[in-house]
Amino acid sequence: MSADEALTRAEELLERLNATKAELDRLASGEDAEEAVTVLAELAELAKEVETELQKARQRGDAGS
Repeated sequence: MSADEALTRAEELLERLNATKAELDRLASGEDAEEAVTVLAELAELAKEVETELQKARQRGDAGS
């Protein structure tokens, strides 16, 4: 996977992260604590995936320099 591909993947994950955050915001206005915890766990996992892809892109970018 090239640096550009890793960045594209990170951008896709960031879009998912934003969508999931919007879902959490929606849940925050309600009383569904269990669902909010589930969404928080999903946000944490997506954030880890974004960080991994950014690290890959950075490493590939550094290797290409």
